[in-house]
Amino acid sequence: MRFYETTPTHDLTYSDVFLVPSRSDVGSRLNVSLAPTDGTGASIPIVSANMNSVTGPRLAAALARRGGLGVLPQDMHPQDLDAAIRWVKAQPVGWDAAVDLLADTTVAEAREQLPPIAGHGLVVHDASGTYLGAVPAERLADALPDAPIRDLIGPQGPSIDVDELTGPRAAFDLMVEAGIEFAPVLHQGKVVGTLSRKGALRSTLYTPALDDQGRLRVAAAIGINGDVAGKARAIIEAGVDVIVIDTAHGHQEGMVRAIREVAALGLGVPIVAGNVVTAEAVRDLVEAGATIIKVGVGPGAMCTTRMMTAVGRPQFSAVLETAEEARKLGAHVWADGGVRYPRDVALALAAGAASVMIGSWFAGTIEAPGTLAVDDQGRAYKESWGMASTKAVKERFDRLDAYELARKTLFAEGISSSKIYLDPLRPSLEDLLDMITSGVRSSFSYAGATSLEEFHERALVGIQSAAGYEEGKALPVSW
Repeated sequence: MRFYETTPTHDLTYSDVFLVPSRSDVGSRLNVSLAPTDGTGASIPIVSANMNSVTGPRLAAALARRGGLGVLPQDMHPQDLDAAIRWVKAQPVGWDAAVDLLADTTVAEAREQLPPIAGHGLVVHDASGTYLGAVPAERLADALPDAPIRDLIGPQGPSIDVDELTGPRAAFDLMVEAGIEFAPVLHQGKVVGTLSRKGALRSTLYTPALDDQGRLRVAAAIGINGDVAGKARAIIEAGVDVIVIDTAHGHQEGMVRAIREVAALGLGVPIVAGNVVTAEAVRDLVEAGATIIKVGVGPGAMCTTRMMTAVGRPQFSAVLETAEEARKLGAHVWADGGVRYPRDVALALAAGAASVMIGSWFAGTIEAPGTLAVDDQGRAYKESWGMASTKAVKERFDRLDAYELARKTLFAEGISSSKIYLDPLRPSLEDLLDMITSGVRSSFSYAGATSLEEFHERALVGIQSAAGYEEGKALPVSW
């Protein structure tokens, strides 16, 4: 990357900069590869944040199915984290995991799992596990809230047998011919998942992130305290593909010690460590054994660190400096936080990031943890919170006695509760991935790059005023 006819004299955020188009021979944005080369096995440079309100097993599986990497949070109890990793590893690759409900589940409870939108649906079983039928999500719109979901099962609709799924294009054509948007997938009469027409189409465009056994990849985070080596061994045994050693202030002795303990185990997986914002921190963490450095202090939507402590750094400059240092050392960086539009993802990659970690943006999706709620205007949302907030601290230390828990929460910071609304046009994680990757692919083509490595080299970045940034936004009303 190089700056266009300028040299910055101060640190920059994503909104301070823009990409300048260059001469290009890239004929189509579909002719570029977004795959990072950081050893994670991802095929798109998108990572979900290890936040309780962002990444659960369902979102991690959906993200890996489209080539990204979900990072399960360290705050999960060990047995729950083990179960979540194993669940992701057991999920199908060519179709979706079913949203499975018992027949007596009410419509109101079903709406907490899925909004009434096309292309999604529910699978219904009785108490003995017998498959009763499938309910397209649209049917939830007008049904009585207290009605049992079994009442919405109509005449047995079309289903797809696993043996019919010879490929994603064939699956798409099959659904078009049958005139269906959603169907359960069966194997020997048992439901093994669901498939949508759009999901089949996506499978022709995305390459899933798979391990050497053909299973979906997943990452998990651990902290720097306690039996770090034991926790690392446990998640590796469960099947995790990437270990993320995470703490708010990554440039500290506790982090260096934790990295060395994990690296000494020789587990054969990438070790991610952070968060930091300086080249010096990168050197120290890579020397300790980290292969990927997580960069970002304070840019996240749920983070109040900069306002509470004045600590942090504008994210574009932080990524630019740390990525340059990591490259010298044969390591990589993940840009963590501060992205609100696809442009920001592209700029993080231009600055040298191997992947971009997304938090609150993904919290408002169907696949994110938690249940759907509806406000007074009928808009669906999920709750999100910062990982240093009172809510997060209470969940993390819920097994402490009352006195110790009170001490922990006394100085909590961050937002404890925020409504993250589902985008009516893009309610699913996959919808957001379509928007993000299409924008980033176009950024590559404007730069004349066909790969992430070429984009790192060819990206031309300019500095703009606040007015220049506002000029780039679409007008919400006519003039």
